[in-house]
Amino acid sequence: MDVGELHDEVRAGRIDTVLLAVVDMQGRLQGKRLSARYFLEEVLDHASEGCNYLLAVDIDMNTVDGYAMSSWERGYGDFVMKPDLSTLRRVPWQEGTALLMADLVWEDGSDVTASPRQILRGQLARLQERGWGAFVGTELEFVVYDDTYEDAWRRGYRDLAPSNLYNVDYSLLGTARIEPLLRRIRLGMEGAGMYVESAKGECNLGQHEIAFRYTDALATCDNHSVYKNGAKEIASQEGRSITFMAKPNEREGNSCHIHISLRSDDGEPIMAGSEPHGLSRIGQHFIAGQLALMREFTLLYAPNINSYKRYVPGSFAPTAIKWGVDNRSCALRLVGHGQSLRIENRVPGGDVNPYLAVSALIVAGLHGIERELPLEQAFTGNAYGSDAETVPRTLREAVELWEGSETARTAFGEDVVAHYANNARVELAAFDAAVTDWELFRGFERM
Repeated sequence: MDVGELHDEVRAGRIDTVLLAVVDMQGRLQGKRLSARYFLEEVLDHASEGCNYLLAVDIDMNTVDGYAMSSWERGYGDFVMKPDLSTLRRVPWQEGTALLMADLVWEDGSDVTASPRQILRGQLARLQERGWGAFVGTELEFVVYDDTYEDAWRRGYRDLAPSNLYNVDYSLLGTARIEPLLRRIRLGMEGAGMYVESAKGECNLGQHEIAFRYTDALATCDNHSVYKNGAKEIASQEGRSITFMAKPNEREGNSCHIHISLRSDDGEPIMAGSEPHGLSRIGQHFIAGQLALMREFTLLYAPNINSYKRYVPGSFAPTAIKWGVDNRSCALRLVGHGQSLRIENRVPGGDVNPYLAVSALIVAGLHGIERELPLEQAFTGNAYGSDAETVPRTLREAVELWEGSETARTAFGEDVVAHYANNARVELAAFDAAVTDWELFRGFERM
């Protein structure tokens, strides 16, 4: 939708609300519900403001210490939410509603450097200096429960009823069981301007995936965030709940495989060529960079304590930092050929912030290209049983690697490294202070 269409829809009474959305550190949509008239008369030309604590709180929206950009000492002031008109779209699952993303800037017009969207814009600008662009697709898995979010909360998320009671991976019968919900989500996202490819069942009970066609990196990340938020809203309207958390139970976790390729401004593939497996030399260096920085950048692929519980051998979640041709046991999987040749990073889970993860992929790729890093041979066989380096086992290990990364400091800046390290340490401190069900069941009576 463009602004002219929005004016027409508002005049006709078909749209009365505009959502102005920013993405926080956790990848969630935050923002304001604006009257459409106010948006057109005021915000369109003059932007809006929001408290800068939106990038300095924990998952529960509690203010926490340790952030340079936002604190009680700094008064918790505002940053500017600058509408990106290219993202304007309808929200079909909410009556009379449109939505658009905002970029975060300070009052002087400078970027809020810790904003996920601004971080990605910065790395895309590095590609553009070479005349290149990144094309990305994300594959989000989720588990559907027949319980409402409110009931799940009140029950402490125990004994929830998954919408499928057996493995429905690729099962048309299994997906048919909840097709009304899946169809509502697919059609809703189509109405919001996305290109839906397919829906399929997955391995965990009630687990499914809806796939979308790749597009340029920033648009994919925006679509990812709108879809994730919208799918939860639609499920709630249907009296159900959806979780994208990386490991909701002991069965298979929710992945978010990220596919990326590079193209020139005239659309020519950069990573494809005449080297083995259809790669170009640039493509080889790009993959080599991913391998070289995988451990240092895992924090951006796996941002939560729960993220690391996916990494179980034989679970389709990778442990070995290897690359292979169509090999799902490796962290990096080369797929496609020619124009469609791309690398799939299998490390992220459904809890990933896509802007940060794609930024990490670009930085790692450019690291390999600029240094002309040689690419090791493609791994064949079962990488789970290899002697390769592994992804970090815990969030604590990942944040230590992130803080020690000179490449991260050079590419992202000291402030961004410190900001996201603090976010991780806040989560670790909260978890370390919590008394878990596991401890109670083991220790209440028997210790």
